[in-house]
Amino acid sequence: MKKLTILLVLFATSGLFAQKVSVSKKSDKIKGENAEGYGTDLEGKKDNVVAAWSRFLKDLGKVKSGSDYQYVEGPAMGGTIYTTGIVYATVTGNGDEEKASVWMGIKSTEWTVNDISLVENQLEKLVYQFGVKFYREKIQAQIDEGQQALDAVVRQQQRLTNQNKDLNIKLGNNGQEKIQLDKAAEANKFENLVLIQKITNNKKSQDSVALAGEQIKKVIEMHKERQRKVN
Repeated sequence: MKKLTILLVLFATSGLFAQKVSVSKKSDKIKGENAEGYGTDLEGKKDNVVAAWSRFLKDLGKVKSGSDYQYVEGPAMGGTIYTTGIVYATVTGNGDEEKASVWMGIKSTEWTVNDISLVENQLEKLVYQFGVKFYREKIQAQIDEGQQALDAVVRQQQRLTNQNKDLNIKLGNNGQEKIQLDKAAEANKFENLVLIQKITNNKKSQDSVALAGEQIKKVIEMHKERQRKVN
């Protein structure tokens, strides 16, 4: 019950307000060169954001890793597969804080002029989509944890309900047993009084019989004495 109370407090005090995903245009340095793109700040530990970001990037194509970034060559975006160009992606943040930032961008020199505006528009959408997906998955994890706690409460409640039924049955049986014992005690008490009275009567009878025996002995001796005197 103590553990369930702690979980209840955590659920009541965490993430009650809807998360808002805000995407902004940002540039970043990739291999010493400027890359233009879009980024968003997220509430979450960096390790969790990195894992989710890597899974998300796989939808664009085969993800490769650089020194401090990831990239996809010839990515698929918005229903179009671009045969040329590279999309770069990064995650920044402090591993100890509940805050991290993701960024996705391109180097214009690696793309055809006609594709750049389309790709940049897709990048903004993708960053926004990831932010929404990340928060929804994070909240879903909290929902799952809450459901597990609720299931535990329901199981505990059922155990207590069953236990209450068993205890009430035992209490009823105990009450019936007590009635029988009380009746037996009354019968025992009455039997005890009867036995005591019988013992008393027996003692009186023994005394009377003993007295009668002594008197008979005296009569016998008197007759014997008379017998001896016959001549």
